[in-house]
Amino acid sequence: MSMTHLKEAMIDEMKDLYSAEQQLAEVLPQMAQKATDPTLKAGFEKHATETQTQIGRLEQAFGLLGETPAAITCEAMKGILKEGKHLMSEDTSPEVKDALLIAAAQKVEHYEITTYGTICTWAKTVGSDDVKELLGQSLNEEELTNQKLSEIAEKGINLKAV
Repeated sequence: MSMTHLKEAMIDEMKDLYSAEQQLAEVLPQMAQKATDPTLKAGFEKHATETQTQIGRLEQAFGLLGETPAAITCEAMKGILKEGKHLMSEDTSPEVKDALLIAAAQKVEHYEITTYGTICTWAKTVGSDDVKELLGQSLNEEELTNQKLSEIAEKGINLKAV
């Protein structure tokens, strides 16, 4: 695909992110099931709901741009989730499993933060402030989720896993 304008690149990135969110929506319930810490389990369950909302926002953003929602397989998320599934299958103590789940989840969050951040910056640049505002909500949620995961790890799980 030949891209000659930033808006085209932005739409391409949105398609990638749409795929990433769909992939994550399938895995988050498994992560919640594997988590033994009640706070971590609740966090994964909450983020599964947020992910569905984020998918809806992406669909709305496509509409604002006059595009039909479409996904291009996000190979990065596919790889991150493959690694996460491997970590979930490790034979570990429950505390170490929870620490591994947090590590896997934060890799996902960092990818999403980077991608939402890029799209929001590009949306502002091309004058799509409505898209920037809409997807900025998802960016804020991803940043908060990452922060909460760090707090859960630092205030208990990592110490229990020592």
